Parts: sequence; C-alpha cells; structure tokens
Amino acid sequence: MKDEIRQVVREHGHLSVDIDSLGDGDDLYQAGMTSHASVNVMIALEDTFDIEFLDSMLKRSVFESVSSISAALSEIGVPA
Repeated sequence: MKDEIRQVVREHGHLSVDIDSLGDGDDLYQAGMTSHASVNVMIALEDTFDIEFLDSMLKRSVFESVSSISAALSEIGVPA
C-alpha cells in the first residue's frame, strides 16, 4: 500500500523534494505540499483505492505523512 501512496503523492503532492528521499513518517507539508495539493492527493487516493475518506478524516494530520495516510486507509479497510 505504501508504494501506491508514494506514487499518488509523487503525482499530486507537488513536493519540493523527491518523495523517495523522505521516510514514511516525514512531514509532507514541510516537504512542500500545500493544503490545495493535499486535496488533490486525497481525491487521487480515493480513486486509486476505490474508497471515500470519512468526514472525520478530512484534516491535515491524516495527510501529513505516508504513515498517517496508510493508517487512515487501514482504518477504512484497505488491506496493507
């Protein structure tokens, strides 16, 4: 799952650094992702995994790292 998350962030996160240079727990916002880009990441993740994020998950902390995104997807029921 984390490879797919990284691919989505690579394509939609508009980071100022290469996603491959970041650890799973590194802050994507500090790496250059804007709130607008995080919405694009969210939509792309929903399309990629055929899910819909719960309203309670629509907050900055859910999308701040590959690990936090992975945890949210697991909570929704996406297999690791």
